[in-house]
Amino acid sequence: MEEELSVIWKTIVNPRKVKTSTSVKKIHLTPWDLSRLRFGYLQRGLLFPKPDTKIDIIISRLQASLSLALDRFYPLAGRLVKVENDDHTVSFFINCDGSGVEFVHAEAKNIKLSDVLRLSGSVSGDFSSFFPATGIKNYHGVSRSLLMVQVTEMKDGIFIGFGYNSTVADANSIWKFFNAWSEISSKDSGSETFQRLLVLKGWFFDGIDYPIHIPDPETRSTSNATLTDLQEKMFHVTKENALKLEAKANGEADQKISSIQAVLGHIWRSMIKHSGMSREEETHCRLPINMRTRLNPQLEEESFGNVSQTGIATVTVGELLDHGLGWAAMQINKMEQSQTYENAKTLAENWVENVKIPVSVGSKDLVVTNSHRFNVYCNDFGWGKPIAARAGSPYLNGRLVVFQGIEQGSLDFQACLQPEIVGKLLTDVEFNEYVSIV
Repeated sequence: MEEELSVIWKTIVNPRKVKTSTSVKKIHLTPWDLSRLRFGYLQRGLLFPKPDTKIDIIISRLQASLSLALDRFYPLAGRLVKVENDDHTVSFFINCDGSGVEFVHAEAKNIKLSDVLRLSGSVSGDFSSFFPATGIKNYHGVSRSLLMVQVTEMKDGIFIGFGYNSTVADANSIWKFFNAWSEISSKDSGSETFQRLLVLKGWFFDGIDYPIHIPDPETRSTSNATLTDLQEKMFHVTKENALKLEAKANGEADQKISSIQAVLGHIWRSMIKHSGMSREEETHCRLPINMRTRLNPQLEEESFGNVSQTGIATVTVGELLDHGLGWAAMQINKMEQSQTYENAKTLAENWVENVKIPVSVGSKDLVVTNSHRFNVYCNDFGWGKPIAARAGSPYLNGRLVVFQGIEQGSLDFQACLQPEIVGKLLTDVEFNEYVSIV
């Protein structure tokens, strides 16, 4: 697929107007932001049937509406600035200077919607060319745009892919931006809805001095593991099966389990059962936690920025397999309940005292990203709603990107796993009772 894609042109899209001196110019990075510096840009995208409108008109409309959307979501049009300190450390902040967003127009005229929907191949090359930020690390934001967009014209469709720097925004913020961009585009004007000021997250822990001094993230190796042996599959869970898993988990647990916790517990247990890990090894379920309403005082739900903390449920393989679905889901539930203001404050202060910037997470974990709560199917840019949501790199074994399903109440998961695990899941009767592998 990658060889069949060609880039037509690249450009920079700037905010319609550069912000005045009354706007925020500098945003210091927090421990949550800085700990992500060595991670790759997160990449998402939406697949649309091809409209009747000429592609040049579509591209022009997307660029114009993106410029308007950046007027409000102006941090995305900025750049990271790295400051070298006298104590041989560095500091980072976001300079909201309106430098703009990289925009790519590409063609893949021989690729059909069905090719993208299948996701049947390995992760190396099949679909990565539809995304603009493959291989870009968050610390590259000093010279690369914090948001990158690629519009790919296909034989019978259009794919809008984007990559974003997760030091400037979490998934909650980036999808709010995307929703706003699509609404502006569909109305073909700058709606008054988006003229109000952006609510920035600010900072919320006492006792931490800014800017935070850290070792230079570029001075240590960030080599990637070989990814050629990983495969991607779409897991689909209907609303009925999600409710069945929820009922099953609640019948075994001593506290209220949600449907998403039950579904994640089911996938976690199934993945680890076929992983080949020993019973004594630890396994983790890593889940992004929106901390906006967990802080004290609470932040507005609309607050823009990276306000997510990774919650980690830790058990041994033996514990996970010896107990039922309810127990596994309950570990996820307990972990989520433990993500309090006090917990977050302690972790942030401890991180500043002992800075650790990880390169990646464990290869035998279930690493959950995105959320079923984000409304991806409302994004009509003026020619209709998408028919699928997809994710690009970074890839790692055990990654699970969560999307709401196109049918109300259903769930889609873009899973990245070793081929032998995929093969065993395909014949796992218990797993397939609730999950369809597309």
